Amino acid sequence: MKPISLITFQPGVSFALAAALLFGASTPVAKILLGQVDPILLAGLLYLGSGSGLAIWRWLRFRFQRGDSQEASLQLSDLPWLAGAILAGGVVGPVLLMVGLALTPASSASLLLNLEGVFTAVIAWFVFKEHFDRRIAVGMGAITAGGLLLSWAGRPELGVPWGAVAIVGACLAWGIDNNLTRKVSAGDPVQIAGVKGFIAGAVNLLIALTAGAPLPGVLTVLTAAVMGFLGYGVSLVLFVLALRHLGTARTGAYFSLAPFAGALISLLVLGDHLTVYFLVAAALMGVGVWLHLTERHEHKHRHQPLEHDHRHVHDEHHQHGHGEEPHSHPHSHPEMRHVHPHYPDLHHRHGH
Repeated sequence: MKPISLITFQPGVSFALAAALLFGASTPVAKILLGQVDPILLAGLLYLGSGSGLAIWRWLRFRFQRGDSQEASLQLSDLPWLAGAILAGGVVGPVLLMVGLALTPASSASLLLNLEGVFTAVIAWFVFKEHFDRRIAVGMGAITAGGLLLSWAGRPELGVPWGAVAIVGACLAWGIDNNLTRKVSAGDPVQIAGVKGFIAGAVNLLIALTAGAPLPGVLTVLTAAVMGFLGYGVSLVLFVLALRHLGTARTGAYFSLAPFAGALISLLVLGDHLTVYFLVAAALMGVGVWLHLTERHEHKHRHQPLEHDHRHVHDEHHQHGHGEEPHSHPHSHPEMRHVHPHYPDLHHRHGH
């Protein structure tokens, strides 16, 4: 059978691209707010905005769907994975990003954030043993080369570019977060993102206030809350859905488009200067992302018997009978062998 491009039918692709767009657009806005708010306090406000907005979303969903969310709730066994994700991605990552944004032009910071996809992929491949091939590895190399070029921007100055180092550290923290979040991606994404928002926001806010950071004005707080809800909350909900369909490394690759959206806004709105180094770095990163986007993977594979709980409809992997609407419940999968294009989603985590 001739391989078919996964982009044409994988629902996870649209989730990942929408998540990337929302998060990428939040970076230039955060750059503007950093002139008015302490970096750690801003991280707290962003995540509290995310948690608050998602809590309202979840309440409205519960009310209008009469308690049936169609999603599986988190289990006790999910808590260690979620706690690790919150620490890495909800506390360490945003603090480092806010510090880096304060020292780095927003356009450069936006493109440096491509490295999150690289770290996500490396951890997925070598720690969690997710499948990859030469095409994906070359794409990762192109993104890395672009990030390194952008970090130094052709200016070999003495000392360490601490702004770039902080953003790279944030990317590493989010790479860890993404891989840990994949372990709970069968659960309700609104619940996952909301819990992360409230806990991460409270921790960052406490750290900032303890250090003496002054509270900003009401308008600034509301702006940060709205940006946090869209750029962190809704974006994370979509990202978790993409993890469910695509696996960690592929979702991270699609999400690498986020910095391009942020860079474009920074150049057009904030007046950042367009340089040759910026264009070369963008080209390298663009090639890397394109190699990921055009990947094709198809072979005969065997599904091991599996029991789990997640939102699903009845398809070739879900052939138990009771209604056709999306729903969730504990269910089992028998052993199955077949051939079709696929990503390492909830049902395709076999070895190669």
